[in-house]
Amino acid sequence: MGKYVLKRIGYMVVVLLILSFLMFLIYNLVPANRAYTDARAEVNALKNSIPADQLDARFDELYLEYQRRYGTDTDNKVIRYLRWVGVYPLYDGTYNGLLQGNFGYSYQWRDDVVNIVGAPLKNTIKINIFATILALGITIPLGITCAVKKGSKGDQIMQVVTLIGYSLPTFIIAIMFIWFFCSTLNWLPPSGMKTPGSNFVGWEKFLDEAHYMILPLITMTFCSLGGMTRYVRASMIEAMSLDCIKTARAKGLREKVVIYSHAWRNALIPIVTLVVGWFLGIFSGSLVIEQMFALNGMGNLMITSLQTQDFDVIILLQMFYVIISLLGNLIIDLVYGLVDPRVRVNK
Repeated sequence: MGKYVLKRIGYMVVVLLILSFLMFLIYNLVPANRAYTDARAEVNALKNSIPADQLDARFDELYLEYQRRYGTDTDNKVIRYLRWVGVYPLYDGTYNGLLQGNFGYSYQWRDDVVNIVGAPLKNTIKINIFATILALGITIPLGITCAVKKGSKGDQIMQVVTLIGYSLPTFIIAIMFIWFFCSTLNWLPPSGMKTPGSNFVGWEKFLDEAHYMILPLITMTFCSLGGMTRYVRASMIEAMSLDCIKTARAKGLREKVVIYSHAWRNALIPIVTLVVGWFLGIFSGSLVIEQMFALNGMGNLMITSLQTQDFDVIILLQMFYVIISLLGNLIIDLVYGLVDPRVRVNK
């Protein structure tokens, strides 16, 4: 097992390096020059303090200074990439890249990227982890029940309901819930993360934020019910038709033991990929939900950064998603071995 994990980590590092280099090249093709922007801004601020005939010379000095600071004083893309990672020295022999904790600067927010990502990531994890746990707590028992009572009235009704929920776009469901809970019943706020102008602390702050999170949480949970319920139902129906289930029943085992100890164990194997991927998805955020309910999350941050061409933020987020995806594939393979003893992950 240990040898397999180390080998997979080695593959992950290679893939990460290749993808990071490709992303770096793509964003370097975009006509944006941080050194030029900073040098021009500083020269414009000095217009009233130095003679006009010296502005161009001062700009050239500042431009070269900023290029050396950011490691862009060369056209060699490989050297610039290595400087960005932090394994190749800058003009003065120092290192200032990702490995040294320099994740870039956000011109939109006028702060280091690492400080910008913190709050949206926290908000995304907070709402998505509750939505994921709640959705799994509903869909798994519901899917098992529908499979066991296949063809019954309840199963037919749930098939229609889950099909509607699976087919409707997320923004349509969000609009319907806003109309019902906010406009009709006036129970919940339509958007935001806290009461405007409030300065609550402690328990009052938690209750205020929870009040604003209820509607997005309901929407995200409802949107997840259709697909997952149908997936669990289909997997359970297939597992219930196995010969081992017929043998278990022939041995006189109780129906609950047959369902939950034998059928569910076999049905869980194809579901593992979806469930683990679902949990890993809590870090990425929901673009539609965050836009509809004005939530400061990772999805909203990505859209805003793309609109404002805040490339340092974008490339850091995409690197983060690549790492999460690589770790997710490794975790899924390891979980397969725990769920199904027939799967071996030591080679």
